[in-house]
Amino acid sequence: MTHLVYPGALHTRFHHALGAMHLMSLAINLLKSKGHAITDGEEEAAILAILLHDIGHGPFSHALEHSLVTGIRHEDISAKLMHDLNAHFDGRLTHAIEVFNGTYPKRFLHQLISGQLDLDRMDYLNRDSFFTGVSEGVISFDRIIKMFNVYDDDLVIEEKGIYSIEKFLIARRLMYWQVYLHKTVISGEMILVKLLERAKELSAAGENLFASPSLNYFLKNDINEANFFAQHENLEHFTNLDDQDIYAAVKVWTKHDDKILSALCKMLTSRNLYKVEMGNEMANSDRVNFLQDAAVSLLEIKPEEARYFVFTDSIQNRAYNAGVGNIKILMKNNDIVDIAKASDLSNLESLQKTVEKYILCYPRGI
Repeated sequence: MTHLVYPGALHTRFHHALGAMHLMSLAINLLKSKGHAITDGEEEAAILAILLHDIGHGPFSHALEHSLVTGIRHEDISAKLMHDLNAHFDGRLTHAIEVFNGTYPKRFLHQLISGQLDLDRMDYLNRDSFFTGVSEGVISFDRIIKMFNVYDDDLVIEEKGIYSIEKFLIARRLMYWQVYLHKTVISGEMILVKLLERAKELSAAGENLFASPSLNYFLKNDINEANFFAQHENLEHFTNLDDQDIYAAVKVWTKHDDKILSALCKMLTSRNLYKVEMGNEMANSDRVNFLQDAAVSLLEIKPEEARYFVFTDSIQNRAYNAGVGNIKILMKNNDIVDIAKASDLSNLESLQKTVEKYILCYPRGI
C-alpha cells in the first residue's frame, strides 16, 4: 500500500528477487576473488535460494497474512514451494533448499540470504528508496559487498567497511518510519485487512460474494497454520492469487448490500482512509469507546460492528537485532568484534532497541 503515499512505489517483488539474485552473483565472485572456495554447484544453489526466498508471499504480502490465511509465515510457504519445485526438477534444488534453511555446511552462504546484513535487505532498501524517492534509504551496496569476507565460516565485514554498515543500519531505521510504517501506508493496509475479515465473515455465514475462484476458496474455507500444508489444493489456490484478484473484488464489493463491506471498500477505492494516531502509549479505553459510539451514530451500524472502524494496534521497528546473526567486523589484527562495539557512533546501540508505537484508527469526520 506504499503507493498511496509514494506514487512511484509500484515495483514488484519479482523486481526485488532479480535484484537480490544479481547481488548474490556479485558477492560470490567477490568472495571467490579473496580465495574462498565456492564450487559452481554452491554458487548455483545460493543464487537459486535467493531468487526463490520470497516466493511464498501472497498478494499485498503482510496484509494478507493477517486475514485470508492466518498464522502462516510466508517463509514456510516459500520452503514448501521450493520442496515442490525440487520434486519437479528431480532434486536439483536440494542444495539450494539447504542453503535457504541454513543446514548447508558453509554457513556464510545462508547468511548472505538471511541475516542482519543480507543481500535481501541490501536490495530492497536501495530499490524502495529509488522508487519512493526517499533518499535516506540509499546505501552503498557495492562498497559493502567489497568489504565482505569469510572468517571461521561466518560472513564478516572488513574493518574499513564500518562506516558503510553504520549508514546501512541507520538507512534501514529511517526507511521503516518514513516508508514501511508511514501512517498512511498503515491505514491502507488496515482497511484491506478489515474488509477481507468482513468478506470472510459474510462468506462463512453463507453469503456468495463476487470473487475469483481462488479468492473464493479462501473466503469460504478456514485455512490456517494447522491445515494449510495438509492439502496440495491450498497451495495451488494460494499461488493463483495476485493483487488483481483482490482489487477486482474490492471494486465490485463497493456496491454490496452489506453496509460494513461496502463502506470499507469505498474508503479504500476513494482513498478516504482511516485517520491514524500514533503514540508511545496505547489510547485509553474511554477515548476508544467514545470514537466507537461516534462511529455507530455516524455510519448507522450496530455497536459490535464498530470494531471494523475504530480499533487499536501496535507496530515495532528494530534496525539491528544483536544476538540474531550479529554483524561481525573483522579487525586488522584478525579479532572479530560486533558492529555495536566496533562502531564509534553513540546512537548505534540505540538501534538495537525495539521501538514500539501504538496506533489508533478511526474514520475521518468523527
